Amino acid sequence: MLAKHKFLRLFRYHHSQKNPNIKPLRHLICNPFCTATESQELPSWIKSSDTKNPDEDFVIPSLASWVESYKLHEPRLAINISSEKTDTDIDRLSKILKNRYPSPDEVVQALDGSCLSATTGLIEQILRRFSNDLVPALGVFTWAKTQTGYRHTPEIYNSMVDILGKGKRFDLMWDLVREMDDLNDGYVTLATMGKIMRRLARGGKYDDAVEAFRGLDKFGVTRDAMAMNLLMDALAKEKSVEHAYEVFCEFKDCTPLNTGTFNILIYGWCKARKLEDAERTMDEMKKHGFVPDVVSYTSFIEHYCHEKDFRKIDEIFQEMQEKGCKPNAVTYTIAMHALGKAKQINEALEVYAKMKSDGCLPDAKFYSSLIFILSKAGRTKDANEIFEDMKKHGVMPDVLTYTTMISFACEHSREEDALKLLQKMEEDSCKPNLKTYAPLLKMCCKKRRMKVLNFLLIHMFRNDVSIDAGTYALLVRGLCMSGKLELACSFFKEMVSKGMVPMNATYKMLVEELNKKSMGEAKEQIEKLMSQVKPQESV
Repeated sequence: MLAKHKFLRLFRYHHSQKNPNIKPLRHLICNPFCTATESQELPSWIKSSDTKNPDEDFVIPSLASWVESYKLHEPRLAINISSEKTDTDIDRLSKILKNRYPSPDEVVQALDGSCLSATTGLIEQILRRFSNDLVPALGVFTWAKTQTGYRHTPEIYNSMVDILGKGKRFDLMWDLVREMDDLNDGYVTLATMGKIMRRLARGGKYDDAVEAFRGLDKFGVTRDAMAMNLLMDALAKEKSVEHAYEVFCEFKDCTPLNTGTFNILIYGWCKARKLEDAERTMDEMKKHGFVPDVVSYTSFIEHYCHEKDFRKIDEIFQEMQEKGCKPNAVTYTIAMHALGKAKQINEALEVYAKMKSDGCLPDAKFYSSLIFILSKAGRTKDANEIFEDMKKHGVMPDVLTYTTMISFACEHSREEDALKLLQKMEEDSCKPNLKTYAPLLKMCCKKRRMKVLNFLLIHMFRNDVSIDAGTYALLVRGLCMSGKLELACSFFKEMVSKGMVPMNATYKMLVEELNKKSMGEAKEQIEKLMSQVKPQESV
């Protein structure tokens, strides 16, 4: 059905064996019916192990030395992952902070008794490492200000503003901004206010975000097109394009507009599936003397891709051709991804050929998408070859590429492959993020690999990846399902101690599992803890 549309014919490309530019994918397109999942010989350690009763201390032999290099001295799964031997300032400071002080003031008192000295690099790393843990982050920030010869940089102030906004402590966030303003040294900038507007929008406080924009001049920040676009972008991306449009209407006559202003609205309306408003904005854009660009058209293409309306996509591509507006890597990635999700794998591969023939070079996101759709189609061997070919074509795998590869390895229980990819990231100096670790943590809970789970938590900590509410929920649910209820309770308690509100489904699952195992005392503790959680929006 979809293959009959002009859109697919638009991407049809006859390959030449002499064209060196399409070698990485030639065999994929020339063998379109090769869609079976490749089978691989099981490693010897799997054949010899008892998969029904996996050893919790088991580590795949080829990875043992790497895992052991992280000094896993604690015999049980260490929630306090700084219990390992430390020898640097960041480790010593982290170990103090992991004592779970009830308030920032008590963190300050603890640090006053230490021999540590504040430096810009140390504070920057701590704020990254504890970005989802407000009490220690604010405690360290406050303590550092009292140290002789030390002064926070504007960047560190901005990081703390963002952490307070993420924790929805908007009162403290504004207090800190006023403190920055009192320094009278240009500390409050558009970067500061941009973080504030985005955090307010993400917290559903749309009107407050708009008021922050209205009050920019109080802090010496110019209310120009860049500032207005930052606000509108925050609103549009946080599901309130209506507020973004109100801002546009209010300030369009007193603030210089640019192409980006209209593109934000077009994107927002398309995301909200309000095509008439998006088209009206395109017309208004032209009336203001701006020419729709590749970003404008790509927003419409993304909408129709979501709707799987490839006929309309064809029309937009034809209009772009007529207007001399060339698609970019983002446009091609969106189109290819949509075809892949629609199980039009061969047509999706032809997008790559069309892209190359148009002289548009694929980037890491394009390759990540290609790997995703090939893996989803069961063509893991092809996906692996694409991953290996990236570097040959001058494109380094980024965190998204690695995360995509790791996710599918975990999904298919390829434990060794998944962990070796994480090791390769380390070798390539590519920093993992929470999305990278999530499938690995889930896999370890499912397989009951407690020693590897402990290793991953330490690995996250060393990479300054702060665990958020979603990751805690993943751990609690995963450990419940594998019968590790004591550890599930420990993570639940730590989650609440950080001021995070567990989702009701996570809480119910834990209580039900405790009840099944007749763990009455633990159940009462969890119920009591949940009853003391401050009533606020669940994360």
